[in-house]
Amino acid sequence: MLKALGYAALATGLVAATACAREVAETETMSVAAQVERVAPDSAAQVQLSFAPIVREAAPAVVNVYSRRVISQRSPFAGDPFFERFFGPQVREREENSLGSGVIVDASGVIVTNNHVVRGAQDLTVVLSDRREYEAELLLADERTDLAVLKINADEDLPVLPYDEAGNAEVGDLVLAIGNPFGVGQTVTSGIVSALARTDVGITDYAFFIQTDAAVNPGNSGGALVDMDGELIGVNTAIFSRSGGSNGIGFAIPVEMVQTVVAAALSDGEIVRPWLGARLQPVTNDLAQSLGLLRPRGAIVSELWPGGAAEQAGLERGDVLIAVDGTDINDEAGARFRFATRTIGETADITVLRGGDELTFEVVAMPAPGLEEGESLQVDGANPLRGSELIELSPAFNEENGIDPFLRGVVVSAVTRRSAAAYFGFRPGDRVISIQGETIDTLDDLDRALYEFEGAERWPVVIERNGEQFERTLAL
Repeated sequence: MLKALGYAALATGLVAATACAREVAETETMSVAAQVERVAPDSAAQVQLSFAPIVREAAPAVVNVYSRRVISQRSPFAGDPFFERFFGPQVREREENSLGSGVIVDASGVIVTNNHVVRGAQDLTVVLSDRREYEAELLLADERTDLAVLKINADEDLPVLPYDEAGNAEVGDLVLAIGNPFGVGQTVTSGIVSALARTDVGITDYAFFIQTDAAVNPGNSGGALVDMDGELIGVNTAIFSRSGGSNGIGFAIPVEMVQTVVAAALSDGEIVRPWLGARLQPVTNDLAQSLGLLRPRGAIVSELWPGGAAEQAGLERGDVLIAVDGTDINDEAGARFRFATRTIGETADITVLRGGDELTFEVVAMPAPGLEEGESLQVDGANPLRGSELIELSPAFNEENGIDPFLRGVVVSAVTRRSAAAYFGFRPGDRVISIQGETIDTLDDLDRALYEFEGAERWPVVIERNGEQFERTLAL
């Protein structure tokens, strides 16, 4: 009897345990199901669902941006009394107007748009969705990211389109593009995220675009790309088109870069970009095999700037960089973008493969060394460079001017007419490699060489022009 009761109790316990396990499994399944937000419609009722609630919330924060500039056209006969007497003024002005879109990102009237929408504008007007018009002030224009930040003074708090802080957009997600295409008025188009991290698009220096098939046309520039949570995931900036119309390939600047530029505009109005200080090379199939990788992934560190952020953090040549802050990286443009969204002093977690091990380094965001405007030297004295101005290359100067940031040396930036430098044929852009056999890497090297050989009759010089080196001996 006791044995039977024991078996009965055991059986009851097993049944209870099974029921409990089933309940836990069902609870976990429900939890997983609750986390899954991306589902395809499975009924006619779901197909008939509308984006209207999202549009009602998002559309008021999307504005039209009108820019105006006056261009002076000068005739070759301008200033000639004869022509101006008979044909009137030979300088005529014409007005150019352009239209784009913008997104209100702060209730005080801060608006983000594309730099190319406001480039060269002398007057800026913002028209809200309710047709109110305001003059706008340009807070910051950044050509390298093609973003600009405007400010209007409204009498009340304005509707704002919140940022997508999660940054979890995936290929296939539904999105809405809101803007003013062709000036017809505010328009909403729908589509999906076609691709992420497009770096092979030559639009900005920091190419890392969201691609969408939502119809984007001229006038949509600066408008919003919105997800199904009604949050801003990107600013529409360009289309791929042979005809000028939408071909279903549009590109948007991700919200991470938008936030960085807006933050800079609201702080001191200047963008100081972090520089990783590492040259990266994509991992090809052959490289992947030689590195023992199962497939091509990441970007190999081929060069490090001494004392740069990457070297200080512990990265080494030969490391394969595979992720920045958990986001997979496959080329230098991707790493450049991700690191550039950090502000100076912040850290980024960079993951690399080294010797078969996966290591993560905390890299502090640091500005590129040197001066963006470049350190310059006006040359005088008895030497063939007299009458020229030279600038010392540095990562900061090179980055700002689209030059290889790892290129070192001294470059001619200006040549005075009828000077010795002009006589000997020096041109802006020439890089001075050596003078009198002395290697020139810095302005100090140049100054020292010119001082040491002051008054010499013969000057052996090596310069680089358009990628080719030329060696000449100049006689004073």
